[in-house]
Amino acid sequence: MSHMQDWNAYRDTLLGRVGDFAKLSPDVLRGLHTIEGSAVKTGKLEPKMHELIALAVAVTTRCDGCIAVHAKKAVELGASREEIAEALGVAISLNAGAALTYTARVFDTIDALPQA
Repeated sequence: MSHMQDWNAYRDTLLGRVGDFAKLSPDVLRGLHTIEGSAVKTGKLEPKMHELIALAVAVTTRCDGCIAVHAKKAVELGASREEIAEALGVAISLNAGAALTYTARVFDTIDALPQA
């Protein structure tokens, strides 16, 4: 039987720990907020789209904290389960494509081995 993560508790704990870190290293958090803010400054994409992109990236980078934060934001901004599923489908296909692309490195490595 799988154990289901309590994502709400995890997100709250994580944000608390980030707050603790911010007290120790406020410039790093200010820098992160600058980067996050600059990504939305042009206003060309709707906020919901930003969150769908963030979720897809969170999945590809395997960031549980990012998933917890951006899933909540996406839903708050009106993202449907179907929209989220489509964004995650893009993440899945890109990961598969990256794995396929990296197979070339395996064969390049094999081809570079000294011939026996």
